[in-house]
Amino acid sequence: MLKQRLQQKLLQKLSPQQIQMIKLLEIPTMQLEQRIKREMEDNPILEDAGIEDRDNDLQDEDVSSDPNDKDKDEFTLEDYMEEDEIPSYRLSTGNYSGDERREEIPFSVGSTYHDYLETQLGLRTLDEKQHTLALYIIGNIDDDGYLRRKLDNIIDDVAFALNIETTEEELLDILRIIQDFEPVGTGARNLQECLLLQIRSKDQSGPDVELAHKILKDFFQEFTRKHYDKILSRLNITDEDLKGALDEILKLNPKPGSAYSDPQNKDTAHIVPDFILENDEGDLRLSLNAKNVPELRISKTYSDMLHNFHHGYGNHSKKQKEALSFVKQKLDSARWFIDAIKQRQNTLMVTMNAIINYQREYFMEGEETRLRPMILKDIADETGLDISTISRVANSKYIQTNFGIFPLKYFFSEGMQTESGEEVSTREIKKILQDCISYEDKRRPLTDEKLAEILKEKGYHIARRTIAKYREQLNIPVARMRKELK
Repeated sequence: MLKQRLQQKLLQKLSPQQIQMIKLLEIPTMQLEQRIKREMEDNPILEDAGIEDRDNDLQDEDVSSDPNDKDKDEFTLEDYMEEDEIPSYRLSTGNYSGDERREEIPFSVGSTYHDYLETQLGLRTLDEKQHTLALYIIGNIDDDGYLRRKLDNIIDDVAFALNIETTEEELLDILRIIQDFEPVGTGARNLQECLLLQIRSKDQSGPDVELAHKILKDFFQEFTRKHYDKILSRLNITDEDLKGALDEILKLNPKPGSAYSDPQNKDTAHIVPDFILENDEGDLRLSLNAKNVPELRISKTYSDMLHNFHHGYGNHSKKQKEALSFVKQKLDSARWFIDAIKQRQNTLMVTMNAIINYQREYFMEGEETRLRPMILKDIADETGLDISTISRVANSKYIQTNFGIFPLKYFFSEGMQTESGEEVSTREIKKILQDCISYEDKRRPLTDEKLAEILKEKGYHIARRTIAKYREQLNIPVARMRKELK
């Protein structure tokens, strides 16, 4: 049964200009340049104020230059964890920290991992059907080197897409050929198979390699979960034997294809700082990074055209009036955009200056423990701006300092009080956690309960579940996964 009712609502509707201003505030410097250039393409009244100066510089260069002078111008066991034990951050793209080393195998320009596999395929003697099926399998191997698609699904795929009938046995025979390609481990269907392919390619005469093979083949679950006691008892081996086998396993590559990734597809991020902070003997100087951002102005040609039209004599035709209307509309839009850019820059500077004043001790030395607890509301109160505005400024923005480049979000953290009533940042607590875990006995790693006890002794009353949350935020695995043999 349908019912009708009247309801009053108070809605705040943003104008298109306000929405555009919000979007300008959110985007980082690297995207701002593209956004301005796009606006200049759409609006001919906007122009780069620096073009004329640059053109003059080029003309001066051409006059003074001689045409003849032109030519002078460690893998860890975390990699072996099962997927349900890997924190979600490790499964996402772009999850490498700035100081993490990523060693790559060099290859010729234009060559990709799949090109390399197809080149090796060309060296094998296969009939036309086998070659076509092999190419299809290679096309389904991901950049890490794994064949994630099941063979029975590929049977259906090639029947539908290529009109080829095949069997799982035939596909498995072809897959075995591909698994013989370099890099070793290519074409594996899971981590265990990937590591086994690699360990089998080694000289099996050594006891460490032989034991490593047995562990990967028969005790893979125990290995990934670091249940070393079970492996020791079931295989009746010594700690030294197990350590030798683990050392061999640690030499293997769980992502064999990653070393041959196309450099155009690497998930490395190129960070362009939005702010630059310089410390001149205690005098902190903040500036916006506007190196590649065009300086906008109104085109003199169009403003003169509008002026002459207004001061002209006689009647104007319909087309002239339409042209006038168009120019006025574009002129208003250009003026608004220039003002919006200035407002954006001013808001960024006001916000960043407030952050620097609030965290002055940190910015003087770069010592992490000097960071005060700070939330968005603190900066909103300092600047008189809305919390949502502070959030937009902090999102996706970076600052370059004498001690590194940091996202603005880095400077925000919750706080808590110690037994003495002193307010400290959660970042300081995380630092203590890191130190405790760094110096723990790796044969008997500290549990979350024990870490909570240690912090309590230091005056920090924190629940075990909060310890677990901080530990996960620091990308530190549970105690069992930190256990090592020595």
